[in-house]
Amino acid sequence: MSAPPETAAVTPPSGPPEPVGPPPQRSGRPYGEWLLAAGLLLPNLVLLVIFTYRPLVDNFRLSFTDWNIAAPVAHYIGFDNYKTWWHDPNSHEVLRNTLIFTVCAVGISMALGLALAILLDQKLRGRNLVRSAIFAPFVISGAAVGIAFQFVFDPNFGMLRDLFHRIGIQVPDFYQRPGWALVMVTATYIWKNLGYTFVIYLAALQGRRADLDEAAEIDGASAWRRFYKVLLPQLRPTTFFLSITVLLNSVQVFDIINVETRGGPQGYGTTTLVYQVYRETFVNSKAGYGATIATIMFVILLVITVIQVRVMDRGMRRD
Repeated sequence: MSAPPETAAVTPPSGPPEPVGPPPQRSGRPYGEWLLAAGLLLPNLVLLVIFTYRPLVDNFRLSFTDWNIAAPVAHYIGFDNYKTWWHDPNSHEVLRNTLIFTVCAVGISMALGLALAILLDQKLRGRNLVRSAIFAPFVISGAAVGIAFQFVFDPNFGMLRDLFHRIGIQVPDFYQRPGWALVMVTATYIWKNLGYTFVIYLAALQGRRADLDEAAEIDGASAWRRFYKVLLPQLRPTTFFLSITVLLNSVQVFDIINVETRGGPQGYGTTTLVYQVYRETFVNSKAGYGATIATIMFVILLVITVIQVRVMDRGMRRD
């Protein structure tokens, strides 16, 4: 009896299996998603156009007019408002005040916020209470903070007067000397808004990579080198975000200045660009001139923001 013939080995087909059945039909789902996205975005875009971009265009248009805010008609005068602002000696003082106030407010609040965030990121007793105390002034009204700090800086019965008297130093007259008045306004703003930079930096610190710190410590890097080479690069996006938001907020400060000094003393001692807009528009009834100053402030902020974005992009590419 002969053995059965050997069967040839069958190799399985390579690649994906052949599709079975009719070809799949294209679903209309992507169009539905586009309609859903449009329905969700359209109300926000409409609000932006009505309450942001349209007033911006109207302000730019009014900057070329001579318009009393109570008059029904605005008269076109071309670039006369811009020429008047440029040749006005008070404009240079206002620019200087705005620059000093903004640089000090942004730099000091970010530096103090980072220092406090690093300190209170440690395991310390009662740190949650201290965190709350630092953040609390941020949610208080700027006008209320300005009124409270009048009792701090008052040269006759303020808290600083009593403190300086105890150490034998004459307290400066914050309400009569423009330089010290600007210091008072800047210190008040920094105290009120320090909690904002502190909380943002604290959140960034809690999300950093701990393995990089441990590796640098194992390699024998000093505390300063770990801070400069390891921690700061991780905080660069947060620093960039804060530099823009704190800058925009500080330039728009009005309530603290209005309560404490009303733009004075001695004329324009603490007047910034945004307070000059208010003064020219609602006090001097020169709405066209006020719109000119607002346009100039917008252009300055736009240029500074573009520079910040470019510097940040170059830093990210270098990393």
